[in-house]
Amino acid sequence: MMIRMVAWLMVGGLAILWLPLGAAASNCQMETPASGPGAALTRHLGADCTEQEREAQAMDATELLQAFREGKGINLSGVVIRGDLSLDTLPVGPLPPELEGMKELQGPEVRVIPGPMSIVNSVVHGVIRHGSTQGLLVVKGPVTFSGTKFEQLVDLSRALFMEPVTLSGARFLRESYFVQGRFLRDVFADNTAFGPHTRFHRSVFQGAVTFQQSGFNGLAEFLEVVFEKDVNLSRTSFKLGTGFSGSRFQGLADFSDASFDREAYFTFTLFEGDAYFRRTTFRSTADFSDASFKGRDDFSKVLFEKGSLFTRATRSATGQAPLVLENQTVQYAITLSILVFCALLIVYLIRSR
Repeated sequence: MMIRMVAWLMVGGLAILWLPLGAAASNCQMETPASGPGAALTRHLGADCTEQEREAQAMDATELLQAFREGKGINLSGVVIRGDLSLDTLPVGPLPPELEGMKELQGPEVRVIPGPMSIVNSVVHGVIRHGSTQGLLVVKGPVTFSGTKFEQLVDLSRALFMEPVTLSGARFLRESYFVQGRFLRDVFADNTAFGPHTRFHRSVFQGAVTFQQSGFNGLAEFLEVVFEKDVNLSRTSFKLGTGFSGSRFQGLADFSDASFDREAYFTFTLFEGDAYFRRTTFRSTADFSDASFKGRDDFSKVLFEKGSLFTRATRSATGQAPLVLENQTVQYAITLSILVFCALLIVYLIRSR
């Protein structure tokens, strides 16, 4: 009898010890609201889910494509996505009525994502690509990639975004291409990490843009880009070659406290609004040849470690801020002059006694 009681106590004790572990394992909650006609494909995994649990409940990219084909958007959070998302396989349709007045959009084949495209705090293992060289991808709802890690190529070239685009806190481990993109609303890309090659070549931003405190870890191409509103690139780092040549800033262009580790090209760039380069660091060649500054330009306390080129650059005759160009040689010369002056002053005071 005593042996049985001890055995039952041991079993009960083990059950109590294992209970918290079992409870913890069940904390991974998945939210998949019932979707009606036109409702977005929704899947949210809670913060308590482990990486293994997220992988076990991974979504396939074909599920996202099917939602788009059915006229739905996607609303995903905390998920893992496997497989390639080939957006050029979506059916061709008419241009949305809201865009019919834009003559430059007439003609090419059009594919439409009618709802939101939200992938937040997630991991995307495969490629996201709109590979059509002539077609146009229209995303009617907001695009939100904040906090998401993209492990492979993201190519959303020749895409038109009708609502705000948010990339804040996203990590692009490979190339990210937005060639000839058109952004009708604001773009938020603060604290975003871009990979070995980023391209916004010939894109048009009709709303305000922020890349504040972001990092471009590879080549960054903003060639022939039009920024119609203010652009915030302050405290942004550019690790490899960077090009803004031929671009047009119609509002404020703020590069304050930014850093360029390799060559930076602003040739034939038009700054119609104010251009701020306060405390910006250029560790290699900075080429502003043939640039035009229509508003105020502020280069105070800028550091050119290997020289700068302002050949044929023009500045507005009115409203100019002081153009102060600094480099290490100038700083050393000023410091040396101060030291020599102090030494001569001390010698003079000693002799005059």
